[in-house]
Amino acid sequence: MLQSISKFINASDEFIWGWFMIILLLGTHIFMTIRTRFMQRKTFKAIRLSVTKDPESEGDISPFQSLATALASTIGTGNIIGVGTAIAIGGPGAVFWCWITGVFGIATKYAESLLAVKYRVRAKDGRMLGGAMYVLERGLKLKWLGILFALFALFASFGIGSGVQVNAISSIMNSTFNSGGSLKFAFMGHDISLVSLIVGIVVAIVTAIVIFGGIKAISKICELLVPAMAAFYVLGCIIILVMNYAYLGDALALILKSAFTTTAAAGGFIGSSLMIAARYGIARGLFSNESGLGSAPIVASAAQTRNPVRQALVSSTGTFWDTVVVCLMTGLVLVSSVIKNPELFSGTNGDRLTFAAFSQIPYIGTPILVIGIISFAYSTVLGWSYYGERCVEYLFGMKGLVPYKIVFVLVLFIAPIISLDMVWALSDIFNALMAIPNLIAVILLSGVVVKETKYYLYGNRLDEYDKTEIPKTDK
Repeated sequence: MLQSISKFINASDEFIWGWFMIILLLGTHIFMTIRTRFMQRKTFKAIRLSVTKDPESEGDISPFQSLATALASTIGTGNIIGVGTAIAIGGPGAVFWCWITGVFGIATKYAESLLAVKYRVRAKDGRMLGGAMYVLERGLKLKWLGILFALFALFASFGIGSGVQVNAISSIMNSTFNSGGSLKFAFMGHDISLVSLIVGIVVAIVTAIVIFGGIKAISKICELLVPAMAAFYVLGCIIILVMNYAYLGDALALILKSAFTTTAAAGGFIGSSLMIAARYGIARGLFSNESGLGSAPIVASAAQTRNPVRQALVSSTGTFWDTVVVCLMTGLVLVSSVIKNPELFSGTNGDRLTFAAFSQIPYIGTPILVIGIISFAYSTVLGWSYYGERCVEYLFGMKGLVPYKIVFVLVLFIAPIISLDMVWALSDIFNALMAIPNLIAVILLSGVVVKETKYYLYGNRLDEYDKTEIPKTDK
């Protein structure tokens, strides 16, 4: 029975991530890039705005806290294990498609965040609420589609937002402290790793303490954790790239060649088709930066901002840092390492590629990666817990928040001892199901995005306040 369910889930994953999803996602990225007149050229202005406080504006948290919370949910296992999996299955060309998804995805992240702020509402207690569900309801008058988005996002929070992340922490801790598999006990006919059980308990408790404190508690933790963890991981990547400098040219050439050829096999790599390279590169790009997914705009709508365009620019930098910088560095690290030491990576699966690459750094390589994965995964859990809460509040009101938090914490406790393959497949499916209604909103409301962008960004009015009254919700 379980095997049949697994086959159905994998078949569904393959179907939904066929050409339709790839064209819809990448097509929207390119479409919004053209419609916003390649707003990616304003990235450095956006970076400056991301560290500029705007306390006099309406909102619950600062622009940087909003960005940090969004980055917390995006800079995670997708940057480390996800890129490795994409390369292992899709070949080196998957790195190119992942990167392209990020470059063009900046425009989609900008557009969806702009719409989220423009159509946000105020809760009875004064909090700001927004996201694709409110955009669909208020902007397109399609509440039923907003409900579907919220449902898909709610389910996704248990996959990409918790199950995948805590399982990754469990995996790295078992590799470090239980490599022989001796620390286990029998339960209902199954062998349970003691390390996995401890991971589940600790992560569940620590997460519960934070998420019951609300968005301000979550954003404060993310504000401190995200810059430190990103800098720590990037430092490790830079060290490896310096060690592999003689192979970087070959790595770039192989990535580009493999992205557009029907087969891509070189020393240490498995051959792959163009379709598979694009599919896994784009899917992991979405998993990593979440552009078009509709998740980050949920927290963007809570930011203190003078106008929708200002915060949209700040939010767009999340995709730049996550994919254009971090995922590209990871891809170059992996491909150059395989070219340099093909025997080291022979027979290595996706989730072990990055471990093998970082093991090249004497003494500190593995600790850097272990700390990076744990902090990345935990921060993603915090970010997605907020997304799930807002979707529950949209669907069921405040009364649904406590039950949701309890279930979320229980998933964190259980996830370390279940099969990761099925969790990854389900995460891919719900990512796509979330993205579809969100992308519909972005495309159909692209005229609103163009109008706001022309007025505030290209009209040099970023410091101007939007005087439109924010409506109150009756929930």
